[in-house]
Amino acid sequence: MKVDLNCDLGEAFGNYSFGGDKDIIPLVTSANIACGFHAGDQHVMNQTIALAKQHNIGIGAHPGLPDLQGFGRRNMDITPNEIYDIVVYQLGALYGFCKIHDVSMNHVKPHGALYQMGARDKAIAQAIAQAVYDFDESLIFVGLSNTLLISEAKSVGLATASEVFADRRYEDDGQLVSRKDANALITDTNEAIEQVINMVKSQKVITKNNNTIDIEADTICVHGDGAHALEFVSQIRERLSKEGISISRLEG
Repeated sequence: MKVDLNCDLGEAFGNYSFGGDKDIIPLVTSANIACGFHAGDQHVMNQTIALAKQHNIGIGAHPGLPDLQGFGRRNMDITPNEIYDIVVYQLGALYGFCKIHDVSMNHVKPHGALYQMGARDKAIAQAIAQAVYDFDESLIFVGLSNTLLISEAKSVGLATASEVFADRRYEDDGQLVSRKDANALITDTNEAIEQVINMVKSQKVITKNNNTIDIEADTICVHGDGAHALEFVSQIRERLSKEGISISRLEG
């Protein structure tokens, strides 16, 4: 049994720095790097790719909505054609830095509201997936388990990785609980670890309503901007090892 451990990284920009990328990157197997629209900038992309290369982890693009003030977590009234263009644009930005560091882009994971919109809306999911496929059909598409993000990516011909979250709670339909809900985030390390082990070993997750639903877990996400990100990553990694679950980067 194996699983990928990913983290959303490279989210500083300009004079604004946060997160512990240098400490987290050695502990994960995949990095989802912000591409400048919801967070990140050209300097941070360059530095984060260099750091990921140093530790030989999978490099992924993390395209989001053009909303720095809202950190890409606010829904926008945007057409599928516009979504296609903003995804291609951001993939191109990150690819440029991958090229100068002589590393490959391994995967793509939409960010924030773009991710949530795609999980619920077929046209949006298809636009994101088509943009990724047209840019590079060998890229692995990372999306929320058992949602339209995965089914539409498979439909266009992409390899997929079903993602689960260590630090988020779930609705009964498999969607993530909205961040507007006071109980959306898991902040207790032990609770996060137990949720991860259940998802990986049993392919189940307990929802906010205390129901048990099926879930596929190819890759586990810990948010790099979370207050407990480093603690979550280090202890989840330790527990997975004790459970005999190997941690390895995504493969197409």
